[in-house]
Amino acid sequence: MSDESTFARPPQQQDSQPGERGPMRPPPQDCAANYKGAGKLQDKVILISGGDSGIGRATAIAMAKEGADIFFVYLEESEDARQTEKLIKATGRRCQSLATDLAIRGNAVQAVADATAAFGRIDILINNAAEQHVAQSLSEISEEQVRRTFDTNYFAMFFLTQASLPHLRGGAAIVNTTSITAFHGNPGLIDYSSTKGAIVSFTRSLAKSLVKSGIRVNAVAPGPVWTPLIPASFPAEAVAEFGKSNPMGRAAEPDEIAPCFVFLASSDAGFMTGQILHPNGGEYFA
Repeated sequence: MSDESTFARPPQQQDSQPGERGPMRPPPQDCAANYKGAGKLQDKVILISGGDSGIGRATAIAMAKEGADIFFVYLEESEDARQTEKLIKATGRRCQSLATDLAIRGNAVQAVADATAAFGRIDILINNAAEQHVAQSLSEISEEQVRRTFDTNYFAMFFLTQASLPHLRGGAAIVNTTSITAFHGNPGLIDYSSTKGAIVSFTRSLAKSLVKSGIRVNAVAPGPVWTPLIPASFPAEAVAEFGKSNPMGRAAEPDEIAPCFVFLASSDAGFMTGQILHPNGGEYFA
């Protein structure tokens, strides 16, 4: 992981959100290929949004290697989803997936119904789906864009969590994906950063609401990560420079972020709720 040439990326761009894995060069390391499971999630049932690629895929496969069965939701990236499902099943665990837009409350309710019909229950919820759009000033952000960004990043999480709660019991865990942008901001991602700040507040508030029920709620705030969202968001030349301003001088691979989700979902984090993990390559906050 220390060889900078491993992380060199040519200029590239995709035309639609949330992006596809196939065209990316080099492809993300998001298959948990070197992850060694230890039964930390044995026979648990995981519901994860945005599980087709990137952090979601890496997390889903790592959790399968820990013994979990996976139900993941994605928007429309059917080839990425098919490959992810194949990799999860190769671990010996069960997997089903669903293509839907979770920003519509009824779709979130149906996703939970499908997951419980498939596997009988939900033990762990991972809220990971997101989109982002670059704008150089507040005046460039249209009403349509800000509403869509909040729909995907915040309301989909809210609806999926709300629908899942009746199925969660003591010992269950919820892990949300926030971002480094929630803590130091990003002038080109004002609406996206705002959604991620909302997720931090949601995580902390829900954690306090559910603590007496024995349900833990935590979040992960990654720094720059090489996922399909990046070439789908930034201009081609900016993609080639992505992550180089980080203290480690590079973006993370999804496989480097997934263990945070495994930890927070497992009993190893049994005394943690309302907390945020920061796998961000060396950034610090006052």
